[in-house]
Amino acid sequence: MPQKIIIGVMGPGEGAKSEVCATAYQLGRLLASKGWITLCGGRKAGVMEAVSRGAKEVGGITVGILPGEDNQQTSEHIDIPIITGMGSARNNINVLTSKVIVACGMGSGTLSEVALAMKAKKHVIFLEQSENQFQLIGNYALKGTCYLVRTPLDVIKHIERIIQ
Repeated sequence: MPQKIIIGVMGPGEGAKSEVCATAYQLGRLLASKGWITLCGGRKAGVMEAVSRGAKEVGGITVGILPGEDNQQTSEHIDIPIITGMGSARNNINVLTSKVIVACGMGSGTLSEVALAMKAKKHVIFLEQSENQFQLIGNYALKGTCYLVRTPLDVIKHIERIIQ
């Protein structure tokens, strides 16, 4: 039996803008509708909460890689909470476990995940990013591994091309 495809969605927590969260919610619904597993930081905040809620509402499977030593901050929309006790070091687990990384919005934690993804030669799709941010970060990426898109549906199209 083939392994399930895990898509990592990274984005800001408490500081996430409402429009970024709305986009993450739509993305979660689309990822789950494709049968892909949604992986995120697992906390009940910002992009993590929104993407997992969207995925769960359409019957998707969600995995949360949590920074703390207990599940106190775990979103109720996470099926599989992984308690790491690693703080921000857990970002490497997020990246290495995911087939493709989607950066939805940007914060310092997201930026570290993007850097780790580029170092691991993972495909990174930037959603809810400015052209300037993308160009700055993209200068450090392996050619053909970073994409700037405008909508959650564009994310799905890029993932389909990447995983085929």
